[in-house]
Amino acid sequence: MFGFNMFPEMPRQFNTQFKCYSVSMLPGNERHDVERGGKIIMPPSALDHLTRLNIVYPMLFKLTNKKTNRITHSGVLEFVADEGKVYLPYWMMHNLLLEEGDTLQIESVSLPVATFSRFQPQSEDFLDITNPKAVLENGLRSFACLTTGDVIAIKYNQRIYELCVLETKPGPAVSIIECDMNVEFAPPVGYKEPEPVPKQEEEMAIDPTDLLPETKGFIAFQGAGNRLDGKKRKDSLKDAEKPAPAVPYQRGIPNYTYKIGTLHFIRNSRPQSKENKEPSEEFKAFGGAGHSLRQSKSKKF
Repeated sequence: MFGFNMFPEMPRQFNTQFKCYSVSMLPGNERHDVERGGKIIMPPSALDHLTRLNIVYPMLFKLTNKKTNRITHSGVLEFVADEGKVYLPYWMMHNLLLEEGDTLQIESVSLPVATFSRFQPQSEDFLDITNPKAVLENGLRSFACLTTGDVIAIKYNQRIYELCVLETKPGPAVSIIECDMNVEFAPPVGYKEPEPVPKQEEEMAIDPTDLLPETKGFIAFQGAGNRLDGKKRKDSLKDAEKPAPAVPYQRGIPNYTYKIGTLHFIRNSRPQSKENKEPSEEFKAFGGAGHSLRQSKSKKF
């Protein structure tokens, strides 16, 4: 009656059981590209069935082990497997607790696009990688989706690093095809933060005051004070409370009374000349000889 389809056909779900095997059992040359990723190899009949069902791309599948109720998700790499068989990466069979030839339930699903994921390295050796986010980004290019709880395998520098997917958003299973995903890392399994070592203060066996030299010569601000009104000065400090005289600075002797956070400005610390090595017995302020900076002109007679 109508020239167009008012009710388009809804895509039906693909749900089939296969015998599963690891990639190492695949006939022909070794397929390291399958082992390093998160995609499976299915038979050609599965492609024909998916085409008839009008499955939406990208093709994502839910893999279920009915015996253990373990679930994961994956994409498909090729349709070249023998009829009735599918080939999985070893890490995926390990997560699903599958043995060679076990029955695997495969269903087509539609997953939300990932926005966040959190991984936990299973070994402390992952900390030796200089840029772990770049290594993870490069490794996830062979994956189509992530499932919370899976332990995926990433190969880098001829080594295999296992990472546990602790969290994914916006759901427990997400698609990572053409997405902008934020990534975080949890501390590796067995990693412990180094404890700070407290500094031990060594007790000095010798009293530092015994090493200071005795006071000799002039000591500043040690004279007697007088009041301007002529009255006698009342001493507020007793002899026992008077501060000890300051010790003049001498080169080569450390200041044992130094406290962290204080600054000492030493003035007139020039070494004495050879002609005047011994200090004078009595200090006289402003007792030196004066010199004029301007030379007087000779008088003309």
